[in-house]
Amino acid sequence: MDIVIKGGTLVLGEGVFPAEIGITGEKVAAVGQSLDGGRVIEATGCLVLPGGIDAHTHLGLSLGPDLASSDDFESGTIAAACGGTTTVINYAEQCGYASLLEALDAWQAKAAGRAVIDYSFHMLIIDPCPDVIEEMAAIVQQGVTSFKALLAYKGIVMLDDAQLFRVLERARDLRALVNVHAENGHLIDELVAACRAAGQTAPRYHALTRPEVAEAEATERALALAEAAGAPIYIVHITCARAVDALRRAQARGQAAFGETCPQYLLLDERVYESEDFDTAAGYVLSPPLRERGNQGALWTALTAGTIQTVGTDHCPFTREQKARGRDDFTLIPNGLPGVETRVPLLYHYGVREGRLSLSDWVRLTATNPARLFGLYPRKGTLLPGSDADLVIFDPGKRVILDAGHLHTHTDYSPYAGWEVQGWPRHVLQRGRFIVEDGEFVGQAGGGRFIPRRPFALPASLA
Repeated sequence: MDIVIKGGTLVLGEGVFPAEIGITGEKVAAVGQSLDGGRVIEATGCLVLPGGIDAHTHLGLSLGPDLASSDDFESGTIAAACGGTTTVINYAEQCGYASLLEALDAWQAKAAGRAVIDYSFHMLIIDPCPDVIEEMAAIVQQGVTSFKALLAYKGIVMLDDAQLFRVLERARDLRALVNVHAENGHLIDELVAACRAAGQTAPRYHALTRPEVAEAEATERALALAEAAGAPIYIVHITCARAVDALRRAQARGQAAFGETCPQYLLLDERVYESEDFDTAAGYVLSPPLRERGNQGALWTALTAGTIQTVGTDHCPFTREQKARGRDDFTLIPNGLPGVETRVPLLYHYGVREGRLSLSDWVRLTATNPARLFGLYPRKGTLLPGSDADLVIFDPGKRVILDAGHLHTHTDYSPYAGWEVQGWPRHVLQRGRFIVEDGEFVGQAGGGRFIPRRPFALPASLA
């Protein structure tokens, strides 16, 4: 074996136990005791876990000719690696491209030669005309086995019910999983128009025009359409108790319905919008917005109960200067937060250390469950013999202040500025290569690969 990791505690979605990991080439060769290898890595006092999978990122997102998310595939994946994530599934937008294959080719070109970790795509559909519905099969053949549909952003990317139903039916036949952004775009537009008419333009009105009821209704509707289509469905970035309840009821009916939340909804709340400082409040503008704090308990409970299966980030960062485009009109503030680097440590500190999650819950939510749902398991998301040697040696005692100067994302603020977490990756390996050593990035641009994924198959167990 080329590398043996000794002395650590192995954390898998299935359990926690002391074990050594042997690596040969790009693969895990053995899990056991008294392994022999060329390079021995001492992990005493540390946790050894599968590299994280962030199934919700927006690296390289363009919102127009002069506005793009501040992380491309190089800077964003460097940040991911330093935070213990070794695979991202990025959203590939159809916007601006006549065909899905043309769009996918363009997104492949954005990532190739730049990504430092492995990657795949979800294909976002904005124009489900008959040709596009037919073309979904060619996308699945490329190893992109998930699609995204939005019920918000009317006139830009929003699908109506009939369009979503057609996408769901086609995805069912292709064994693909449809990810749905669930907010009622019609209601939001009416509330936005009323605020503008009243001269209410501050960032706080972003949250007030995207209320919980808009998410709850759209979640119920998306689940109903998936039930009618007989298709699996994955609701992204769930923020509130009412949406959790809708998902739980669908699961109780026997639907193949899954959900995701994000650290910001578990840890931040709507009070940040009360700041009189534009830069502070605008920094938290994202969709759906942050909610009333009482929703957080329902989200944490949903994670441990298995109602919500994954924690992604919706990583879509912008700088303060970019956010300032909306200084006089909250609807012009680019939506999004940075988060790809802090996801794994935040869930360890506020989940595991504070008793909300077990160690195995932590790994299931950040690695194993995304791998199972999105056709990557057991190549990714676990450390079984034959799996890719994507792993993290995590120091549970290391303390880190989450400020923009320490983090690697290309933005000039952190939504968790000044927060201290205990627990941070010490070493990170991607397919047997060190990309982070002693907390420092040592990988290279282009070291990541596109990973084709298998068609969707209902996982035997996600709990």
